[in-house]
Amino acid sequence: MRYVVRKLAKVATDAARHFPALVLTGPRRSGKTTLLRNLFPTSQYVLLEDPDVQVRVRSDPRAFLEALRPPVVFDEIQNTPELLGYVRTIIDSHPRRMGQWLFTGSQEAPLMHGITESMAGRAAVLQLLPFSLGETTKVTILHGGFPEVLARPKDRDLWFASYLQTYLERDVRLITNVRDLATFRRFLALLASRHGQILNKTDLAAPLGVSVPTIGEWLHILEVTGQIILVPPYFENFGKRLIKSPKMYVGDSGLACYLLGVASAPDMERSPFLGALFEGFIASEILKSQAERGRRKELYYFRDQQGLEVDFLIPRPNARLWLVEAKAGKTVRPEMAAPMTSLQRAAQNRTDRLIVVHRKSQGQLSTPAIAKGVEALDVEEFVQELIRAK
Repeated sequence: MRYVVRKLAKVATDAARHFPALVLTGPRRSGKTTLLRNLFPTSQYVLLEDPDVQVRVRSDPRAFLEALRPPVVFDEIQNTPELLGYVRTIIDSHPRRMGQWLFTGSQEAPLMHGITESMAGRAAVLQLLPFSLGETTKVTILHGGFPEVLARPKDRDLWFASYLQTYLERDVRLITNVRDLATFRRFLALLASRHGQILNKTDLAAPLGVSVPTIGEWLHILEVTGQIILVPPYFENFGKRLIKSPKMYVGDSGLACYLLGVASAPDMERSPFLGALFEGFIASEILKSQAERGRRKELYYFRDQQGLEVDFLIPRPNARLWLVEAKAGKTVRPEMAAPMTSLQRAAQNRTDRLIVVHRKSQGQLSTPAIAKGVEALDVEEFVQELIRAK
């Protein structure tokens, strides 16, 4: 697979012109190192997962840094977070030298804590997620967006099996002392079966024979390493009593399919998880469109105790909202718009757009409007609208 220009590239380049340091977070194997080495080809590269490098950093960090000639790419900085404090000292001695210290990290929350402690005001922080449909049309629900899966789709199952093993041995063990990795692996499979559902920790704990606090800790690990998406309920009740728990999705649809045993397009068509997989795919594309601009990720769902539910609410400027319903079917019907029009009335016309997103039908003309004020867009059309939105 030839190099695909990432939409985050311009944002990253601009950030390196205005900050001494740049930190690129995101899931393991999402393309962070490839992006930085492509944008800054003359930079020195240091892999901080190398045990020998870790020994050198910890034995004499000042000597280690003095031997380098910036710009430098430090890959997987979460392995030696103590290095950030020493880099800060160098930055403070030459505050006008921009784009000299480039970091990648696969653990967002712990890494953010270190940057808050050591690099506040000195580093731009961006997130790179796997490929979006706006970056390459090779992205599908079945394969997801990880670059290596898209480059070798026939090796998809082997790649995801290896990815999970590497993830368990490196990221999970590094963050917390999970004693029983086999149970954690079962937890991942169980969690995938709850893809697109409202999170219920008790429901997850019982089949595994672990405590609810343990489930909470394991969910935190998955979230900070970019493996799951937790979509919170919208914070304004519009005069209604709301459900308060988040909805959970496996972050990459290809990984979700692998965990659910969906191995082919025919499998997916027959799968009872098709609707949830499609919904999660749309959630991921929305969040990718925000991350690609260097913006904070903002996505909500709405559900009240009377059963009114809208899949996604996307905040827009001036306290406006897009309402989005994700429907895996290829036939769009007016009744699909009913939840959004009901919420629109309760929201007192704060909504900018009401959109039903559906799968594209071969050889059939799209239906741009299915009800008054409601658009019907296939996935590619919807992604283009996300790209065009300011």
